[in-house]
Amino acid sequence: MDPEALLEALDPEQREAAMSLVGPTCILAGAGTGKTRTVTHRIAYGIARGQFAANRVLALTYTSRAAGELRARLRQLGIPGVAVKTFHAAALSQLEYFWPQLAGVPAPSVLTSKSKLIAEAAELMKIHFDAALLRDVAAEIEWRKYTMRSIEQYEEASRPAVAGIKPAQLVQLIRAYEDLKIKAQKLDWEDVLILTLGMLQSEPRVLAHVQQQYRFFTVDEYQDISPLQQALLEAWLGDRSDLCVVGDPNQTIYTFTGASSGYLLEFLTAYPDATVVTLTRNYRSTGRIIALANRVVSGETDLDELVSQNDLGIEPEILQAADSVDEANRIASDISKQLAKGVKPNEIAILYRVNSQSEQFEKALADRGIDYQVRGGERFFNRPEILHVVRLVRAETITPSDRPLYQIVSDACRELGWKAKEPDAPGAIREKWEALNSFLAIVDEMPEDSSLEDFIKEVDERIRSQHEPIKAAITISTIHAAKGLEWDSVFLAGLNEGLLPIGYAKTDAAIHEERRLFYVGVTRARKELALSYSLRDSVNGRERTRSRFFNLLSR
Repeated sequence: MDPEALLEALDPEQREAAMSLVGPTCILAGAGTGKTRTVTHRIAYGIARGQFAANRVLALTYTSRAAGELRARLRQLGIPGVAVKTFHAAALSQLEYFWPQLAGVPAPSVLTSKSKLIAEAAELMKIHFDAALLRDVAAEIEWRKYTMRSIEQYEEASRPAVAGIKPAQLVQLIRAYEDLKIKAQKLDWEDVLILTLGMLQSEPRVLAHVQQQYRFFTVDEYQDISPLQQALLEAWLGDRSDLCVVGDPNQTIYTFTGASSGYLLEFLTAYPDATVVTLTRNYRSTGRIIALANRVVSGETDLDELVSQNDLGIEPEILQAADSVDEANRIASDISKQLAKGVKPNEIAILYRVNSQSEQFEKALADRGIDYQVRGGERFFNRPEILHVVRLVRAETITPSDRPLYQIVSDACRELGWKAKEPDAPGAIREKWEALNSFLAIVDEMPEDSSLEDFIKEVDERIRSQHEPIKAAITISTIHAAKGLEWDSVFLAGLNEGLLPIGYAKTDAAIHEERRLFYVGVTRARKELALSYSLRDSVNGRERTRSRFFNLLSR
């Protein structure tokens, strides 16, 4: 692999970042500036130069999809041996490896969700609960652990009221959850990080092993790191400084989970000799969308404005609706028109602030016969037909054949009813076909010379990380869940006071975070952007006020 050829694909700032291989490096990457391209080429360049050993590089992400994308990009560059994991996956693999050696028994299993145990604790305490309470209490448990507070310290933190529960009662509920978890011999995902950190700090042999295994670290979305994750990263690093961090302070939208952009903004304080590179060339969005995005975060940070590398494009549209049902119907109608013009369904998204907003958009699309997918809905790899086709493909390894990979996988899909022609039938038949078609599409993402074994490894990794294929349908998602994704056409909906900014955002810091969330929503759009709000809530009939963030657009 020619190191210089790798650099040819990069712009001057990206190239500067990729060539910074020794010591600490901080890449301040604005939205759509090619941070994944920069990071993957930096790793590939370091390996091609002999500066990095592939098996000693650990790239850390916050989502399974980001890890999957980074892994796929490295593979396309001919670099298959780099460990790319979420913080939780990296910690869990270490915990599961060393726990039996230290304790003589397998590590406890991880809860798939906190909700069941929180509900059980609430029942014991005779507290009325609903989905909102379970979600909010789970968020408080996570905040406590990510900020490395004991329950006693949490009690003194003066947190805002949660779901109408008195502070003392909430603390009692959190204690009851922890007791039930210990009794069930289970861990939650935050425990995985805590126990791994404790193991590294108390067991010098384990620490030496891990530090020997990984030498070169890359951390994506560094603005979202929490004190707990930072402490774990520092344990992995030891006294070394071969660390590259990538982030954008303008996209800090997870402080409610304990994340802090301070580690990114103060990177030069921690590492005075660090190389700092700022990426401002936006390759994603049109000039008019980027101009709007720059106005949204103007004055928020000292970062330079983004500069679009694309045409000016059309002016973002503002939609005023009579009520929230009318808003959903108008958006669905506009989507129908876009589809009629040839825009692909998977290039259109409706984004909003809270999960409860999705129902009206789902109905409006369904009424028009438009397929959609809700991010965070049914897990792709848990679908019966996908479980079945994975078993069929695995069985092919028992009796090897000379058939090409695509034929092996497509034959397995055909056995379950898949055909090359898309069915006209609606409902379950179509959903099954689309699922199998998406599974088959994974083959297209593999390198040309991939074997059946390579494909099965890829599928196993995707199952582990829940890196799911993108369905050919309209995406409906919260803005938080849409971070890191992009579409040709984006409808940013429900831009009303009480929704964006959310009603409980009372402090200046909270409002600034909502403003950054608005920015994230705006920068998901490549070509077309519509901002919508309604004058009335169709559920309770109350009047609504459009978001104060519209005032930022005319600056």
